Amino acid sequence: MKNQTTDMNTSVVTYPANVQQKIDELVAENFHIDDIVEFINENGNDNFVEYYEEYVQCGEDYSYDAVDAFVDEFGIECIAHFTDAYYGEYDSEEQFAEAFVADCYPINLDDTPIVVDWTKTWECNLRYDFAFNDGYVFNKNY
Repeated sequence: MKNQTTDMNTSVVTYPANVQQKIDELVAENFHIDDIVEFINENGNDNFVEYYEEYVQCGEDYSYDAVDAFVDEFGIECIAHFTDAYYGEYDSEEQFAEAFVADCYPINLDDTPIVVDWTKTWECNLRYDFAFNDGYVFNKNY
């Protein structure tokens, strides 16, 4: 059965020769066939051959949820920029804005009579340079 793969649901799927070759190679290296098939279904054959290994590496190094949020925001074609763009996980844009300002400006706002509107800080300044997707923040200027 050349150019066919059976997933865990025992469905037989026929792939182009280059895709099947990549599948066979990765399965031999202990990649999971169901994860491979899911990636192909979501991203296509060409993107599988081109980007799957980097996608997996980023997912293992960080988290698959973060990588999926990045791919949702920028596309799988940009996966090489994930590590440059990734700023972390935050509960809200406001939480990120506060953390970002604290990291960039060495002042303790708690000791001042200043009240900061973190929503406006995000909306007026940071949202142009950063993307917030499912709690993950990415720099758009990677």
